[in-house]
Amino acid sequence: MIVLLMALAGALGAVCRFVADSLVKSKVRGTLFPWATVGINISGSLLVGFLAGLVMFAEGSTDLQTVIGTGFCGGYTTFSTASFETVRLVQVGRRSLALATAVGTLAGSVGACAAGFVLAGIV
Repeated sequence: MIVLLMALAGALGAVCRFVADSLVKSKVRGTLFPWATVGINISGSLLVGFLAGLVMFAEGSTDLQTVIGTGFCGGYTTFSTASFETVRLVQVGRRSLALATAVGTLAGSVGACAAGFVLAGIV
């Protein structure tokens, strides 16, 4: 049963990623910086940190963490797209922007995960 729930959550996460990506790209134009992908990965990391914190601090369900964390967030976040977009920036000669994308995604995602973990301890 958990595998089915995880698959459904993953599908929902992928649809949410598509919608979020489309919305951001429709609002942010004229820049090569991949705002949508960075924002999606950071927000997904915040959710994963929050779920992990709930399980640790509030004795939340590990099954729920698995379904939402692995399923939904796995479908929602996208390390492969972030990697591809960074490589494309290098290929078009935008090395500084590529570095900012790589560092910003990593630092922002780790920071958001930590913030989610702390937030779960407060709630």
